[in-house]
Amino acid sequence: MAWRGNLSKNIKELRFLMCQSSPASSSARAFVEKNYKELKTLNPKLPILIRECSGVEPQLWARYDLGVEKGIKLEGMTEPQIFKVLEDMVKAGESFKA
Repeated sequence: MAWRGNLSKNIKELRFLMCQSSPASSSARAFVEKNYKELKTLNPKLPILIRECSGVEPQLWARYDLGVEKGIKLEGMTEPQIFKVLEDMVKAGESFKA
């Protein structure tokens, strides 16, 4: 799990989009509640944005070098699956470095 400390090396910004109350966003909300503090502590300069909007489907977006962005829908995913998506996004960031 050392990749968690390398988020800021490969990603310029991380955004979680979710609904405050919908069941579809419940796992994304739980993931953020459990893991935000650790991710922010390991990557203090990385902007980790939490965007809540009524009725929006849960998504995770990463902004890389050169303005490249990649988004993944999180609906129906469990916490370990969201971690896997995040890890894959960090690894993908290596190919977008300027």
